[in-house]
Parts: sequence; structure tokens; C-alpha cells
Amino acid sequence: MGDISYVVVFPTLFSKNKIPQLIINIKKIMKIQNQEFKSVKRDGDIILVDANDPVFASSAINLLFGIEKIAIARQVKNDFQKVVSEITTIGGNLLLKGERFLVRVEGTTKGFFTKDIEIASTSNIIEKKVNMGARPGTDENFDKLLYTYLTKNNAYVCIFSDKGHGGIPYQSQNRNAICCVYDEISAISCFETIKQGYDTKIIICYRQKSELMSLIKTINQIIPRLVKQEIVLEFFHLKINQAGIKNYLIFVNSILEIMIHEAKSNKINHISHALSPLMFSAEFIDYSMKKIFQKDLLPIIPLSGVDTKLFEEAKEIGLEKQIPKLEKLFMINSNEIPNFSSKDIDFALKTKKRVTVKVGPNNVHDILDSLE
Repeated sequence: MGDISYVVVFPTLFSKNKIPQLIINIKKIMKIQNQEFKSVKRDGDIILVDANDPVFASSAINLLFGIEKIAIARQVKNDFQKVVSEITTIGGNLLLKGERFLVRVEGTTKGFFTKDIEIASTSNIIEKKVNMGARPGTDENFDKLLYTYLTKNNAYVCIFSDKGHGGIPYQSQNRNAICCVYDEISAISCFETIKQGYDTKIIICYRQKSELMSLIKTINQIIPRLVKQEIVLEFFHLKINQAGIKNYLIFVNSILEIMIHEAKSNKINHISHALSPLMFSAEFIDYSMKKIFQKDLLPIIPLSGVDTKLFEEAKEIGLEKQIPKLEKLFMINSNEIPNFSSKDIDFALKTKKRVTVKVGPNNVHDILDSLE
């Protein structure tokens, strides 16, 4: 048993009652990413993946939402001496000369405290690595974290760990939603919609063809989170002047009309709209919500509770260079609700192009070619 290593998936607090869906998603993403595995099983509140290549498997799995952290770990029995011995061996091998280390143990104990393991392992590592100058660190000051998680029967001593993307598992809401990507803020809103567990249909609206490349690059960062081998995208050319706040608000209102039309056509009940009270006036948001309700649809505002974390999520989908542009969008200061042109919307609907995309790393030019 001591030789078995697993990819260990730690669900978020909000996903612990949705672990079956997360297991389904893990199996799907492994198949989509062509990663071979022997089993995906549960041990208490964690999920174990026995993969042929744990490094690539962990990267594939960490595309999913509903994960707090992910690790590659060695499994041993939940026995005090065995756990201390494994932490000492693995931890000692991971340390570099002069590094400060912190042993952290969490989970279920039997006849001892997690602190007991931490103290014993720390002492052993210091003794065995005295020639390397390895020193214990503190919670605030350490170079390497040696993390172990205990379940009822087993212990998982981590060789490598990475932070997950939070949220809840895709499709765990059992509801579908439509969202539109047309700029940086809408891309983050779409990302949040998926992160909140909705089965999401994505459409793209653009004003000029010169916008398509950057929009498609962003979409290419989002679609792997949909846990599907193929995605159908729909593109609409919406000819609205780009200059000024008033035209931007007209553009957003027009996109809402297109989303309502497409939701009705595709029998989708929820509309995910990229509005934030930090950016738009209450009057503008109220107008949009009423419009959705009037069409017997239900609104989702994924950005309603997101503030500066929005910029972290921008980096997740490759928009770090666009953060200054995002900051400018948040400078909108208008209570106006400008009228949109039905003629422009009718034109946009006639330009609709459907593109079926196989999820992969090099889709950008394939999508652009399909739009020609």
C-alpha cells in the first residue's frame, strides 16, 4: 500500500454534498484529455484518482470547478508510526538545502492528535537532514509545506499540491443558462456562470471583425470548463458604434434582446447577464431584470457579489493584459437607459453562424476559418 500514489482531489466546502457530480466530471475530463486511469473513487470527503500519469491527470482535473486543491500523494495506513515515517521520507526528499519547512496534518485521527504527528515528523526531518540545514518554519514563514490528510483508514502524504478554482461542479445545478461573451467583463461573467454549476450555452456578439481574434482566444480558455468533447458556439455581428458610454449601454441592451431570442429558441430558462452593481446603475440593472421576467425567463447575475476577485478570474482566462481596460469599464457613470435599434438586432440575428468546436488547445484559427 505504501507504494500507491493517487491524484487526490479536495472538494470545496460547497461541493461536499455534490461529490457524485464531481466524480462524473472527473471521469469525463480525463477521457476528453486522453488521460488513462484505473479508478476514480471516494475516501471520506476526498476523491482518489488512480491515473497512469498523475502529473498530466492532475493538470486535466484542475480545469474543473468544485475543487479547493488537488495533490499527488502517497497513500499509507492511518497509523501513527507509518504516517510519521512516510512524512519523514517524502518530506526529506522534497527539501532543498537551507529551506524552512512546515509540516501540516489535517483530517481524522485515531488515538492521537494531528499535532502529535506534526511534532514527531518535524523532529525526524531535522535529525535526518541536519547536514542540509533544514529548519522548521512557522505558519507565516516557510519555504515548503509538507501536507498530509488523514481519512478514517488512510493517510495521504502530498508530494505535490496545487490550488483549485473553487466554485461547485459543472451541471450540479441541474439548470441550463445562456450567456454572451462580447468583451472582458462578459467573459468573466460567463466563467462565473459555469463556476456556479449551470449547464451553459455560450454565444458571441462582436461589433467589428477585428474583435473576433481576442474574443475567440478568451472563449478558448473558457470552453474546457464545460466538460464536453464538442461545443456549439453561435456568433452574431451586432453593428453598433463603439465610441462612448451611451453606445456601450445600447450594445449591452441589444445583446440582452439577442439572448432572450436565443433562450426562447433553444428552450433555455435562465439568462446569465454580465451586469454588476459596481459598474452599472441600479436603474439599468432593474430595467434588464424586468425585461427578462417579462419574457417568462429567469435572470442570473453572476457578478453581483464579485468585487476585486474579478481581476483574479481575469488572469485565469488569460486577460491579465486587459485589466487596465477592465478598470476603465468600471468607470461607467450613467443612469441612462438608452433605446436600442430593432433594426440592428434583426440584422444581428440574420448573421448568426453556428460553429462546432472540438475542445483542444489550438482551436482559435479553426474557429476563425469556420466563420469565413
